[in-house]
Amino acid sequence: MYKKPTPEALDLKNALERLGIRVLAEVDDGYKHIDLSIPDARINIEVDGNQHLTDPYRILSDLKRSHYSDDKGYDTIHITNKSIHSNLGGIASALAEASKIREKQLKQKINHN
Repeated sequence: MYKKPTPEALDLKNALERLGIRVLAEVDDGYKHIDLSIPDARINIEVDGNQHLTDPYRILSDLKRSHYSDDKGYDTIHITNKSIHSNLGGIASALAEASKIREKQLKQKINHN
């Protein structure tokens, strides 16, 4: 079943794609749906509402869920809706640059093995 991205996740996805980054939305990793994934850099992005910071049970659940992707070589970053509303361009630029750096590092690691 396809889950529709939130407006904030979609805004970030579009901003990253304008910067030349390939981004997948609502990726099922076998355990959960990931809001956004940059597969070439092995970065997952969760775009979170305020409840992810104010509900102790949600915090504990998110901690467990984030580490599930570690086994597959992906790291997860959490970005709040509020941050996207206030600094979409800055966040997208930093993520795009981090993705490019990470992708190069991953390619170098493969070439050295």
